[in-house]
Amino acid sequence: MKIVVLDGFALNPGDLSWKNLEELGECAIFDRTKPEDVFDRVLGADALITNKVIINKSLMEKLPSLKYIGVTATGYNVVDVQAASERNIVVTNIPAYSTNSVAQLVFSHILNVANRVELHANSVRNGEWIKSPDFSYAKSPQIELAGKTLGIVGFGRIGRQVAEIGYALGMKVIFQNRSVKTDLPSGIIQKSLAEVFAESDFVSLNCPLTTENGEFVNHGPLKTMKPTAVLINTGRGGLINEQDLAVALNSGQIYAACLDVLSTEPPLPDNPLITARNCFITPHIAWATFEARQRLLNITIDNLKSFIAGNPQNTVK
Repeated sequence: MKIVVLDGFALNPGDLSWKNLEELGECAIFDRTKPEDVFDRVLGADALITNKVIINKSLMEKLPSLKYIGVTATGYNVVDVQAASERNIVVTNIPAYSTNSVAQLVFSHILNVANRVELHANSVRNGEWIKSPDFSYAKSPQIELAGKTLGIVGFGRIGRQVAEIGYALGMKVIFQNRSVKTDLPSGIIQKSLAEVFAESDFVSLNCPLTTENGEFVNHGPLKTMKPTAVLINTGRGGLINEQDLAVALNSGQIYAACLDVLSTEPPLPDNPLITARNCFITPHIAWATFEARQRLLNITIDNLKSFIAGNPQNTVK
């Protein structure tokens, strides 16, 4: 079996091992692949492993030996799944590998806004405390999370984990979800989307991006938020109208935004959020802890092993 990994660097920048994958067949592993190089690299492949490299119908039609496409992510929109199905190509993804890591980053952002630890630590390093006339000073508002309302949009595995952490910190937790949830932890309440935006001190987006909800966070919901409210997005950048959010931040309509994802990644130089007031952006790292990446690699290999054994797992339709 000829296996080609098209863009393995983000998953494994060198601290993990491809050994168990290489044992499954002839294996070519590329850190990154430009669109113009895809065909030459995948020609003759039986199995492709991709994260962001697009595998479309026209490419599949040129690859008669292709039997399997493994996506090293939960989302699989980079693959034309219908075309794959028509050609009897199995497509798999990796569900639920990063739940704890993503929820952790949600609260890293929340705590950053609440206490700005690095800002204060740097001020001490720069000598400001030595020169201070007082025993204590604050360079940003210090916010206690207990008693604040945490609103969550999307109550899947990650949304539920975010809710449980917020509740443990003494926050009032409300959420919106497309379907009604009945098995709720104590003290966590389902509400409408409008209520979540209007009532919350922190709003965390933990829903998938679909054709129905693109840029649903726009001027409408933003204008209903508290001026002290904080928006957190670790889902997909396309959930937010970025120009509307920049206006809301720069005008003081909301207090802050914490984003791990943007509509285009890497961002374009003119993205208005890069320079927006109180906008804290991390470069899509919520999924990227060592532990989560190790799980991701293990499941990637297990998915291919299961396919080879004739019992594919984590298949997508």
